[in-house]
Amino acid sequence: MRLGLFMMPLHPPGPPMHEHVEQDTTKALLAEELGFDELWIGEHFSAISEPYPSPLMFMANLIPQTKNITFATGVINLPNRHPAVVAGEIAQFDHMSKGRLIFGAGTGSLGSDYELFQVTDAEARTRMLFESLSMIKQIWSQDPPYTIEGEFWQANIQKAISEELGLGYMPKPYQQPHPQICIPAATPGSDNVRRAGAEGWGTISSGLMTASGVQSHWSQFRKGCEEAGREADGNNWRVSRNVFVAPTDEEAEHRLKDLRSAYQHYLGYMRTVLGNIGKLVALKPSPDFPDSDLTVDTIIDAKVISGSPRTVADKILALREQAGPFGTLLVTGVDWTGVNAEWERESLTLLAREVIPMVTAEEKQQLVAAQ
Repeated sequence: MRLGLFMMPLHPPGPPMHEHVEQDTTKALLAEELGFDELWIGEHFSAISEPYPSPLMFMANLIPQTKNITFATGVINLPNRHPAVVAGEIAQFDHMSKGRLIFGAGTGSLGSDYELFQVTDAEARTRMLFESLSMIKQIWSQDPPYTIEGEFWQANIQKAISEELGLGYMPKPYQQPHPQICIPAATPGSDNVRRAGAEGWGTISSGLMTASGVQSHWSQFRKGCEEAGREADGNNWRVSRNVFVAPTDEEAEHRLKDLRSAYQHYLGYMRTVLGNIGKLVALKPSPDFPDSDLTVDTIIDAKVISGSPRTVADKILALREQAGPFGTLLVTGVDWTGVNAEWERESLTLLAREVIPMVTAEEKQQLVAAQ
């Protein structure tokens, strides 16, 4: 199993952005040191609590400071900008990183960004996502002239072309034919996951989904792959989860329930955001759980894989057994204010150095026994 760090990132509003950049850079370099395979950074234009308009710009600063970790946009919200801009920026970063890039793309999830970019129609955003991806891939696959017409955008270069001077040519990515494309999904049975399988893309299952909901993504992904005549590969499927490891089960619970815990802020934030749009069910231990009883501690119990290294390893193995053979576990990164820097540093270290080796060893034993 591969291991990734997924940062929205989420921080309490108040401190200036440069402090968040410094904190998240330190955490990213820790992930590199611990051998994490992937680093995912989100994009938001209109939330100082989720403060990065450009994940590519943030990650570009990390290229010369790292050697092994693969960078991933988590995600570029394609309805927000012209496909040619995305195509050019992704191609440039792919060259800068020498191919250490996964192109995560989606429709976005922030209401204020929808309003800002005038993309409030959910069905239109989905059409924009797939139109943009189609145009980006076409830009990468050909030389000028470009004549690409869509419902929402056009990309045309017909006259200002000079092969001798290199004018009119859009850049191609370092990876050929292009970086891996991944799209996220947060609803059970998502048809976007089937589409990803059919297109040969990867998919990411949301960290707030139940194990059965995640399993439905594997079913849809396999269906899409079968439609395209290929075998489904779990290495193209990532599952995001909140994971917190401490030396003992008791210490893990104590830290999570401590009012200073970043998980208190993070899940309290999510409770307010999802409550405002009528989607509290995503945080509940069961669909019929009363809204009035949904405390932050209840959400922590339902949505955080926590405990000692042995306990967390067993929970991850159980999730994979129920949900399907996802190839990468993406662990949510939280704010490091106060005691949280020490707590999450220890959690990530235990996860990388003790939990994942346990999971790998157990799965190898199961494979041998099955043979």
